[in-house]
Amino acid sequence: MKERINGRMCGLAALFSVACLTACSKPDPITIGFIGGLSGNTADLGEAGRNGAMLAFDEANEAGGINGHRLELEVRDDQQKPELARQGVQDLLAHHVSAIIGPMTSAMAMAVQSVIASDNIVMVSPTVSTVDLSNKDDNFLRVISSTADYAFRTAGYLYQKRGQRRLAAIYDLNNRSYTESWLRDFRKAFELRGGAVVKAVSFDAAQTQDFAPAVQELLSAKPDGLIIIASAVSAAAICQKIRATNEHIPVAMTEWSATETLISAGGKAVEGVLVAQFLDRRDSTPRYQQFLKRYKQRFGKDPGFAGVTGYDAANVVITGLRHDADPSHLKATLLGIRQFQGVQQDINLNRFGDADRVTFMTEIRHAHYVTVE
Repeated sequence: MKERINGRMCGLAALFSVACLTACSKPDPITIGFIGGLSGNTADLGEAGRNGAMLAFDEANEAGGINGHRLELEVRDDQQKPELARQGVQDLLAHHVSAIIGPMTSAMAMAVQSVIASDNIVMVSPTVSTVDLSNKDDNFLRVISSTADYAFRTAGYLYQKRGQRRLAAIYDLNNRSYTESWLRDFRKAFELRGGAVVKAVSFDAAQTQDFAPAVQELLSAKPDGLIIIASAVSAAAICQKIRATNEHIPVAMTEWSATETLISAGGKAVEGVLVAQFLDRRDSTPRYQQFLKRYKQRFGKDPGFAGVTGYDAANVVITGLRHDADPSHLKATLLGIRQFQGVQQDINLNRFGDADRVTFMTEIRHAHYVTVE
């Protein structure tokens, strides 16, 4: 009789232990992927985008995660190489991520489209703007405008406010989906106003070390202004070569170049450069100032535009999963919500998942981006 009682007590104790472990164990985490260039010429862009996403995850976890599930970020470096981008996305899918934030450049986004389509995973990019992905019913969404908006705005400003009529452009084939679409849209908008792009010179950032021959070719066309369509690292190097030959010719750059690296790497050579971008560094609103303070405390540097949009893209994904935690419903959920609060402005998705942002024309003055319009 005593053995039976002891056996029953042992059985009850075992059941109690199992119940306790089940009740006390934490819910499984929700894993989100991130992919971007974390090494090479685009590292400043990738690191800022990753950091912005990490900060958004920190805040979400402090608020209890998603229905008690902690958020984790699984990161991959695409090194701005298509094969590594595809491999990175496939690896993230093998880790059963619920969504992917990234990539950070248009070329890498184009490279991975077939991979995400086959798996039906949602990808939300902080910075990809190529028109090659505009108005498509796919699983790619983004939180910024397409190159057409930035190119159109820049063309109007250079023609009307700067009085430029003959421009020469240099662009990077290593991100050709972005650079070629930007140049194409700019040329169209500039020529409609009566201007002309009299020379266009291409290079590949993965191979080009010396920009002197390209700069000489640009200047040989005798333009009244130059446009650089490249990463911050390449743009800074090109601008230094330009200033070594011509100190006064006006130079404009695209939003891709508008990181803090452009100023630190370019030095005096980038003073006076005009840069179109979607980050308003004058923003004094409490929301942006609080974000800026938290970002600097966490990472010890300014976020730049990629840090802001990395944070925004992560919060778009978080908002969607809070509405419906099933990853297979995420695209429909996000397109159903449509409007999301960003750090500086609302993010409005159209039915294809494309967004728009206000564009600011800025000029580098005394090592700072100053908004001129």
